[in-house]
Amino acid sequence: MKPIERRKYPYGIQVFSIIRKENYLYVDKTEYVYRMTHSDNRYMFLNRPRRFGKSLLTDTLHCYFEGRKELFEGLAIERLETEWTSYPVLHFDMSTAKNLSKEGLERELDRKLFAYEKIYGREEKDIEINQRLQGLIERAFQQTGKGVVILIDEYDAPLLDVMHEDENLPVLRNVMRNFYSPLKACGQYLRYVFLTGITKFSQLSIFSELNNIENISMDTSYAAVCGITEEEMRTQMDADTAWLAERMGTTKEDALQQLKTYYDGYHFAWPSPDVYNPFSLMAAFSKGRIESYWFGSGTPTYLIEMLNKYQVIPQEISGRKCEASDFDAPTERMTDITPLFYQSGYLTIKNYSAFSGLYLLDIPNREVRIGLMRSLLPNYVRRPAELNTLVGEMAECIHFGDMDGALRLMQTVLSTVPYCENTRYEGHYQQMLYLIFTLLGSFADVEVRTPQGRVDVVMRTHDTLYIIEVKLDKDAGEAMRQIDLKQYPERFALCGLPVVKVGVSFDSGRHTLSGWVIE
Repeated sequence: MKPIERRKYPYGIQVFSIIRKENYLYVDKTEYVYRMTHSDNRYMFLNRPRRFGKSLLTDTLHCYFEGRKELFEGLAIERLETEWTSYPVLHFDMSTAKNLSKEGLERELDRKLFAYEKIYGREEKDIEINQRLQGLIERAFQQTGKGVVILIDEYDAPLLDVMHEDENLPVLRNVMRNFYSPLKACGQYLRYVFLTGITKFSQLSIFSELNNIENISMDTSYAAVCGITEEEMRTQMDADTAWLAERMGTTKEDALQQLKTYYDGYHFAWPSPDVYNPFSLMAAFSKGRIESYWFGSGTPTYLIEMLNKYQVIPQEISGRKCEASDFDAPTERMTDITPLFYQSGYLTIKNYSAFSGLYLLDIPNREVRIGLMRSLLPNYVRRPAELNTLVGEMAECIHFGDMDGALRLMQTVLSTVPYCENTRYEGHYQQMLYLIFTLLGSFADVEVRTPQGRVDVVMRTHDTLYIIEVKLDKDAGEAMRQIDLKQYPERFALCGLPVVKVGVSFDSGRHTLSGWVIE
């Protein structure tokens, strides 16, 4: 059989012209571009997690408004657009303005403005950054006779890493507020304004003054504007899935199922098609293997800071319910971490009740679940790398049904790992167990409700369901007696798997398991 030809995959490439000119795979989103640019509203904002295609979408808009028709040959927009008018475009990528002081941010904005002032000029009276942006817009309009297009990618990037800092956030926010302020005053000169970001800062002029901006982030008609859907996978990327399956030594359907388990499961509206993480998907095709690419590309420091600020424990992350207004909660006024979890891509919409008006949020897929739990390990032990080795060895034991061997490994390793503070309560060990079992790649849940009470940990493998009860400074037999007394196994009688009961005791003095009973 002739080997399937491998295409070029745009892993990390966000420039539309490069993708098109150099024949990289492009999943056609240009019908959305046409819809966005021919809407009744000329001001739009789109929120999506990092590395989810926002920059590529913005650059596609840039090429479209420059009238570069040749780049769109064979795409959906070619049959929709008839005019291909060229407009002046001011495109600002704010991802280069991260981790800067007030002075550094002002210098970066100065550099961005100067690049366009070389094209459209600058007047002596334009001194402050807001004056310079306003002057640019007016001169671009006067010199071309066309409405000006403003594209601002990752508008919130300068603020994300300081959102938990009461001192620095207001200072940098004022700089950005000043920079964005002309967007309202210059309305008569503008053809289209599009902004992308991760979260929403209410006190920036964009949202507090530009009240006609349309937030399309949860609009069902734009649910798949970024990311890749199941339909696109089975049509535009069908041959690519076959190539990956051949590379992995499996069937196409099995490869698709593995990709789905790791990278699918996002919903940015309801109803919505399943959306795959495009960064991880392209990385998997580019490298020919499935790994945690999106989470491995960097966990934002602000997320961990906010987890600590709101004292969120691992088992409280998933299964959250919220109202529609919670998605739009301004960052500075958040009283709960749920909006930030959703906006950052660590939670996604899994269901919606029209009766109550509540959305159910959960972790989207295996890549995010494992990556998120691994990032929380430092809250429990001071050398988390040692637990990663433990997890690998335990996974092998549990795969072959050796829970006793897995717990022996855990006992040995935990006795040598230095712990963080607050270890003298049962919940600490329950949470650590939850992290470890999640990192094993198995389904794990904690505080699972039953008619008689709550099970500490429930873990499902490919062939067994484990019911695990944890006790601190008590005999493991007492944990087993609680499982029997509360009749926990009856809750899972219909799961289709044999149920194994595990009673575990932790010794708070030695910081490890003191014993266990398995039945």
